[in-house]
Amino acid sequence: MLTVESKKYGLLGKNISYSFSKKYFTEKFSNQLFADCSYENFDIESIAEFPILLKNNLDIKGLNVTIPYKESILPYLDKLSKKATLIGAVNVVRYTKNGLLKGYNSDYYGFKKSIQPLLQPHHKKALILGTGGASKAVAFALDELNIYYTFVSREASDKTITYDRINATTFDNFQIVINCTPLGTSPNIEEFPPIPYHFFTDKHLAFDLIYNPEESAFLRKAKKRGATIKNGFEMLIFQAEKAWEIWNK
Repeated sequence: MLTVESKKYGLLGKNISYSFSKKYFTEKFSNQLFADCSYENFDIESIAEFPILLKNNLDIKGLNVTIPYKESILPYLDKLSKKATLIGAVNVVRYTKNGLLKGYNSDYYGFKKSIQPLLQPHHKKALILGTGGASKAVAFALDELNIYYTFVSREASDKTITYDRINATTFDNFQIVINCTPLGTSPNIEEFPPIPYHFFTDKHLAFDLIYNPEESAFLRKAKKRGATIKNGFEMLIFQAEKAWEIWNK
C-alpha cells in the first residue's frame, strides 16, 4: 500500500492567533486535491527559537513569515531570491531541492496587484507610514509603479520624516497614504497613526495593510474626508497564492 507523504506548511510570527493565513490555507486544503497538506501557526517568542522549531517539525515544506520576524529571519536562511535581497525582508520560506532554506517576498506582489486598479493619473507620490518589513515591500512595489515615496516614522533619518512634519502642504504633495504600522489591528481597533486626517480629500487614496477590522480607524477617518480607501485583505489573498506558487516550484 502506498503512503502519501504529508506536507506541512505554516505561519511564523508572534501573537498570531488572529492569522488570516491559517484560515485561508486550511480552507484551501479542505479540497480533496490537497488532502496531504496541513497548515498551522508557529507562534514563537523570539526568532532564536526558529532552528528548534525546524528541528521539531521535519515535515515542514514551507512557511509564511509575519510580524515581527520578516527581517530578523534573514540570518537563519541559506539563500534569498533576488527581489527579497533588494527588499531586505522575507515573508515566504521554502526548502530547495538541495535542502537549503530560501527566502522570498510575496508581499510586494500582493500590494502592487491590489493597489494598481485604484491608481489615477494624479497619484504620483506616496507616504508610507512605518518602516518595518512590510513597508519595505510596499516601497519596492511603488518603485516598480514609478511612484515616489517617503517613509514616516517616530524618528527622522535621511529617507524618513516624523509624523509631526505632516501638514496641509504634505497632503497637497502626497496623494497616497499607506498604513504599514500595526496601529488599529484587532483588538486595538480604536488606534490609528497620528496624522492630520482633516487634510484628506477626494483626490487621496488611503491604503491600510490591516484587514481585521475590515475598516480600520485610519480608513474610516480618511473615508470621512472623501478619500478612496482599501484594506489589506485582497493583498493577502494575492500574496498567499504567490506563496503557494513559490512552495510548489
